Amino acid sequence: MTDLFTPLRLRKLEIPNRVWMSPMCMYSAANAGPEVGAPNEFHLGHYGARAAGGVGLVMVEATAVRPEGRISAWDLGLWTDEQEAAMGRLAATIEANGAVPAIQLAHAGRKASTRQPWAGGGVLPNDEGGWDPVGPTGEPFPGLKQPTELTADEIGGLVQAWAESARRAIRAGFRVVEIHAAHGYLLHSFLSPLTNRRADQYGGDLGGRSRFLLDVLAAVRDAVGPEVPVFIRISSTDWVTEADGTPAWTVEESVELARLATERGADLNDASSGGLVPAAIPDAVDYQTRHARTIRRDSGANVAAVGRITNPAAANDLVADGGADAVFLGRALLTNPSWANLAAVELGAAPRLLEQYAYTQRRR
Repeated sequence: MTDLFTPLRLRKLEIPNRVWMSPMCMYSAANAGPEVGAPNEFHLGHYGARAAGGVGLVMVEATAVRPEGRISAWDLGLWTDEQEAAMGRLAATIEANGAVPAIQLAHAGRKASTRQPWAGGGVLPNDEGGWDPVGPTGEPFPGLKQPTELTADEIGGLVQAWAESARRAIRAGFRVVEIHAAHGYLLHSFLSPLTNRRADQYGGDLGGRSRFLLDVLAAVRDAVGPEVPVFIRISSTDWVTEADGTPAWTVEESVELARLATERGADLNDASSGGLVPAAIPDAVDYQTRHARTIRRDSGANVAAVGRITNPAAANDLVADGGADAVFLGRALLTNPSWANLAAVELGAAPRLLEQYAYTQRRR
């Protein structure tokens, strides 16, 4: 059996293999009315197909903990009873198709209130259903709205919003909760000194800048209980250094954050990168997976790698040689929902076929 297709046990949960679906926004929920933010028929088919295709875990896309935490007005959310009921149908669909249902809980921060990408992206004005974003300071993301600086009391309210959404997620049937602290969204913008220039308890050194995230982690851990795995998605680096010498978020700080998060109850660090400010990303296959290797080696934490993972043998080697505990696939699964099962065959492992499909192979 290959390393990529061995189970991974986290707390009391056994994930059947280490090929997982990465959270990718689909911008396809209702943007108004009683079904705002709720998954619909598109999401059931989209996620159900990848589960049936053999991945061990399906991470549902960034799901906002509050209305103003959506990236676009068409994002998923989990702050109402209607959303919770619809999420229950989605979690059941994923599980019925053989994968572990997981969900990423998020707040877009200063990158909120945008149009769908295929509508040009950019700012969604308030008179068209947009809203005013928030952030660590009033500094905007280039080309987007100016945010309002969050107060300490407002930060405390958001910590509780994450906890309440996590409780809803577990009631809906999700087995894993991931906290989104990457890609320039709210928690990442507090972590990085590029965007966090606060002088209070949420700014300054790493201890201050990570306080918001670690408070969210503690609240989510308490909300979901001791048996549910909690992941954190981080940007391992900002990919920039300011001309004036102001430091950015670095791999070294990601290593320390992984240690701190593990000590406080995180079960796995999902190591992505970038998104905080416009930056030049290296054009290399391992541009991001090498950071996962470093974080896992130097922190001792569980780490999943993501980014340009398209080759089954390379993915297997990444797990086999200790570079990562699992791999998240994004575009490869959009192109081919059955990537995991085809990879298993290529590597000499047994594909995870649903019984409705498996019996047809036995009759050949």
